[in-house]
Amino acid sequence: MATELKSDFLFDHLRRFLETDEGTKRRKKINFVYRFNIAPKKMGIDEVTYTVNLKTGEVIKGPYEGGEPDATFHMKDEDFINLVERKMNPQMAFMRGAVKIKGNLSAATKFTLDIFPKPSKL
Repeated sequence: MATELKSDFLFDHLRRFLETDEGTKRRKKINFVYRFNIAPKKMGIDEVTYTVNLKTGEVIKGPYEGGEPDATFHMKDEDFINLVERKMNPQMAFMRGAVKIKGNLSAATKFTLDIFPKPSKL
């Protein structure tokens, strides 16, 4: 049985947003491929993988099929929700170990929360 995450709706919302003119503008400024490994409770256990391809605008539940993503983020479901809702500072989350990053750190820093619509639009 597939693990259900609270953040599943955020990835679905992001997918729809990237299809808009504003979403297309934002993604073209970044133009990288990201993998998100989101864990229901503890990082590394029962992680669900999402691929956010800002080159094509695709958001899929599953691994990137085109090789290695530019950067991979590991975090708990609750922390991902808090980041997107701007309740948690991304830099502080990284320093505290709530977010782990693998891959190109320069590409990772380009993925800002601005790619998500403001919380009021979620």
